[in-house]
Amino acid sequence: MKILAFESSSVSASVALTEDDTLIAQSFQNCGLTHSRTLLPLAENLLAGCGVPLSSIDAFAVAHGPGSFTGVRIGVATVKGLALGTDKPCIGVSTLEAMAWNARALGAALCCVMDARAGQVYNALFAAEDLTPRRLCADRALKLIELGEEIGGTPYFLVGDGADLCYNTLKESCPSLRPAPPELRFAGGYGVAAAALPLLQGGQACSPQMLDAFYLRRPQAERERLKRLSGQQQSNQI
Repeated sequence: MKILAFESSSVSASVALTEDDTLIAQSFQNCGLTHSRTLLPLAENLLAGCGVPLSSIDAFAVAHGPGSFTGVRIGVATVKGLALGTDKPCIGVSTLEAMAWNARALGAALCCVMDARAGQVYNALFAAEDLTPRRLCADRALKLIELGEEIGGTPYFLVGDGADLCYNTLKESCPSLRPAPPELRFAGGYGVAAAALPLLQGGQACSPQMLDAFYLRRPQAERERLKRLSGQQQSNQI
């Protein structure tokens, strides 16, 4: 099964082509350009370089969140368009789980973290056993201090764009935390494909119409709008 997988939920962008559990090619870019400018060209150049036509792809996969609201939307919209145009199935996977698959070779407990701003991180914990990540908790948004209290002295490798933030904040209270090597720290297309493969093999693919983003929090603009509406309602009640 050939999978074309996309990751654009954080500052970096990545596309990978796999066949079953074999990585054929991967492109990674962390240059500061918007994903709307980089994601499709990455995919087009990767397929051209491999001599693989888009029509030969069996399924499309994407990291559908949590992460940057704009980045997640771009990735999901890209996969929906490609799946619609080729009449192929698609699937969304957790960005945090894709990180765990990318770093599974560490063979240790993994703490996947993304900077969610305002002192919070998106987080999930995994145990890497026999090169397969096993979930220890669901994806969640929580404060760094809460994560530190939960982890305590348990040794974890920190994976994700929030690794440095988490390490610098919690290294005194959680001395067993270790940042993963840079090349394993960020989510990539291969991790997305690896996380998607067992789901696709298990018949859990969806149509492009059913694919959607997975947000743990409302976008900031929506949170501010709801806050204003709540304030107006309270004022009207006085």
